[in-house]
Amino acid sequence: EDHGSDATHMDTRAVPEMRDGVAGYRINGNKMWTTGLPYTSHVMTFARTSGEDGKARGITCFVVPTDAPGFEIGEYMWTFNMPTDHPKVKYTDVWVPESAILGELDNGLAVAQHFVHENRIRQAASSLGAAQYCIDEAVKYARARKPFGKPLAVNQAIQFPLVELQTDAEMLRLLIYKTAAEMDSMTKPEVAVRLSDKVSMCNYKANRLVCNAADFAMQVHGGIGYSRHKPFEHIYRHHRRYRITEGAEEIQMRKVAGHLFGFMG
Repeated sequence: EDHGSDATHMDTRAVPEMRDGVAGYRINGNKMWTTGLPYTSHVMTFARTSGEDGKARGITCFVVPTDAPGFEIGEYMWTFNMPTDHPKVKYTDVWVPESAILGELDNGLAVAQHFVHENRIRQAASSLGAAQYCIDEAVKYARARKPFGKPLAVNQAIQFPLVELQTDAEMLRLLIYKTAAEMDSMTKPEVAVRLSDKVSMCNYKANRLVCNAADFAMQVHGGIGYSRHKPFEHIYRHHRRYRITEGAEEIQMRKVAGHLFGFMG
């Protein structure tokens, strides 16, 4: 799970160490937001192996078994969407063999870049699907509910916001399909150069859309919409986090700006 953590705040370090004649690394440090624990067998761990703080080069990705001595699960972070599986982890002299390195030594950020675009387009599709569900349910309810003898649906204050939401959903769906299809036709390094702006557009727009759609679905449904008898409050809480995690929407917008204004080299 990519929570938009940036390399400058990395306090995890890995140093070479032989054990029983096997070359490996000793890892010390901490990791926040380790999604999936305690149910996962391994954790992708990014640690500085060389270079200065804040530099892209010198970070290595290790696949660390969760039963390794010195691997300690700490407090589970409370969030807006409870309960969660996002604990802190402490690494105290955790040793792994060289074979635990994923990708190349000192070039771990390439590994992160490798999966980040798939993750973001998948997330965009997921948020779009949830948004469409909220729109559909709001439309259905507005047609069925008849306060004062007339369906809510005849009210333009109900119609027009749903028209806006549905239009956004339709346009977004096409951009997600188009971008995903193009991603399938090229290598991952090419995706990073040619499509990361489109992936970012899909991502930040979809994550905003689902929050707006869930919010309006709640409004249309009235009191029951605000309650936990309907899924809208949960959809809002679940998807609200994606405007921060997987690269915050501001990061996505900076990526788009980089392509637009030619700052990406």
